[in-house]
Amino acid sequence: MIPKKIDTPLGDRVMPELKKLRQNAIPAALAKVERYRLLTQPRLAESICLDILQIDEKNQEANRLLILVITDQFGLNSSGLAKRAREIAAQLESEYDRSYYAGIIAERLGKAALDSQTPGSNHDAYEWFHEAMEYYDRAENLQPEGNDDAILRWNTCARQIENYRLTERPEEKFHPLLE
Repeated sequence: MIPKKIDTPLGDRVMPELKKLRQNAIPAALAKVERYRLLTQPRLAESICLDILQIDEKNQEANRLLILVITDQFGLNSSGLAKRAREIAAQLESEYDRSYYAGIIAERLGKAALDSQTPGSNHDAYEWFHEAMEYYDRAENLQPEGNDDAILRWNTCARQIENYRLTERPEEKFHPLLE
């Protein structure tokens, strides 16, 4: 196979053309995604999800796992990753999944805010957890029989708010300078 030449900001370089996964290999590939997530190797798991989606772009399990893998990478600068995860979540087929995974994204942004320990991050975390709880409320009304995942996640957010004593951002008062 002849490598494909691509333009980069650093000049031309050769990128090998990606090989395509076989359709019958998808179940085993999905299992590998789960395994790499457990091994805290989100970039490897993401690569496998992309391989699956290259041949089956509507694969709901691969899209759901891709959202989780992307949110596994949240840290100090998560805005680009969050945008990407939200775009994938918006394309999920079921309304339940769209709400539930939007909640996951917000919840993990809250956790990233808590972990950052930057000034005001406790208020950011509160806002993200509160947003996640709204999505989980919506998902709870749509949840399949026997699936209380939205309730479990809602409770986790409520406990985070309580355990860390998170509060809303105080309203800033405007004080005009007097001359």
